Amino acid sequence: MFYGGVNLQDPPVLPSLLLGPHDPAPVTVLDGAHPRLVFVADHAGRAVPAALNGLGVAASEMDRHIAYDIGVEAITRHLAARFDASAILGVYSRLVIDTNRYPFDPAAMPEVSDGTAIPANRGLAPGDRHRRVDEVFTPYHAAVAAALEARGADTLFVSIHSMTDHPATGVPRPEEIAISWAEADGTAEAALAALRADASVVVGDNTPYAIDYGEDFTTPEHAVRRGLRHLQVEFRQDLVAEDAAARTWADRFVPAIEAALAFGTKD
Repeated sequence: MFYGGVNLQDPPVLPSLLLGPHDPAPVTVLDGAHPRLVFVADHAGRAVPAALNGLGVAASEMDRHIAYDIGVEAITRHLAARFDASAILGVYSRLVIDTNRYPFDPAAMPEVSDGTAIPANRGLAPGDRHRRVDEVFTPYHAAVAAALEARGADTLFVSIHSMTDHPATGVPRPEEIAISWAEADGTAEAALAALRADASVVVGDNTPYAIDYGEDFTTPEHAVRRGLRHLQVEFRQDLVAEDAAARTWADRFVPAIEAALAFGTKD
């Protein structure tokens, strides 16, 4: 099966010069029994293969949003346990390869991210790019595809992200949680209504981010192409940086998931 030109079932065979025996696997799969719900977290991790020597980036930079989505691993694990649902979590930093970008997109292996130079990504040879695709990107998306293929057409696909509290404009971001969606089938509307029932929460509707065809990979390629109902959620990072706070905000998102599940299958 091909996704955006990437063959997930029969990838090219290259010598493994990226992931070594002591590097973690590229994907964490949490198995759950829920028949209609799958969570994915593209940017849950910030691991870097030992062969890349920390990408040449200061360790403090790997604590920033440029490396991963802060709070997302704790949120995803909590929600997967709450619903007994399967979850697929990316392990490697988006600076190694961004699994929510098409591999041929320069942003997939950026030379500079939010003003920070990424020396190990400068002037990458084609073979080095292919190894990152083969050893990190492809196994992650194969795991997502496998989880979905084990379920039916009424599956709800939930992609979990987090957003900075201060975007590049320097103006504080008001949204505390936001829903992005690509198909107006009532799923996002049901989730948004559930979130807005708590008047104390500032909710974004396709703001500050909408799903961008041609840029975003995961939701378009896995959910939209399959005709699955979907939600993409953004939690504001300053609110979920600590595990306890992340779990609190995950619980605030639970009614939105329940409302989306109850809405029913897409016509």
